[in-house]
Amino acid sequence: MPLNAVLFDMDGVIVDTEPLHRKAYFKMFEDFGVDVSDELYATFAGATTHKVCTHVIDTFQLDAPIESLFQVKRKHFKELFYSDSDFDLIPGVKELIEHYYEHGVKMVLASSASHTTINMVFEKFKLDSFFIGRISGEDLKASKPHPEIFIRAAEMASENKANCMVIEDSTNGIKAAHSASIFCAGYKGGNTELQDYSLANIVVSDYKELKTEKLKSFF
Repeated sequence: MPLNAVLFDMDGVIVDTEPLHRKAYFKMFEDFGVDVSDELYATFAGATTHKVCTHVIDTFQLDAPIESLFQVKRKHFKELFYSDSDFDLIPGVKELIEHYYEHGVKMVLASSASHTTINMVFEKFKLDSFFIGRISGEDLKASKPHPEIFIRAAEMASENKANCMVIEDSTNGIKAAHSASIFCAGYKGGNTELQDYSLANIVVSDYKELKTEKLKSFF
């Protein structure tokens, strides 16, 4: 069965927005006069912005509506997104995307991120022409590790799941691909030491290992 479609996660696979989120949060904390320690911030890992802001309001007894914190954090994130010189595509991913495109492999983005963030990434890095579709966490009834996102992505590609591959970097994403019965390549990037790759079909740390000729033994 040939490889006909690749279903990409975004954060940690195409870009790493976590450093931007961290900087934006700490600018927001400063704006509201709260001193969040690194230890407290570490407990926010994987939490939604709503949950973080609620926790900060409760912990520091802030007399401010949650919408105010939302807006300030979003403003800082957007400014950093376009101005932070360290923010770029993950090494090798643009070449891999171009490689799949040249070989006629369909690509669908399947990300838990918001449509707003997805659109910003696609516009900044000019990715739109390579992908036939995008799915955001906002479109889903259930989030990863539920398999819905990858089942829908395979349907969007109009391909049998046996002809698809997921690229993921997180425990929940890998679990979602496994539950969807889709071949999963686990990408080990810079911030993955706490992630579990045991359910991935293959694990790579260099995108050259995911070029079509390297995958012939699997597809």
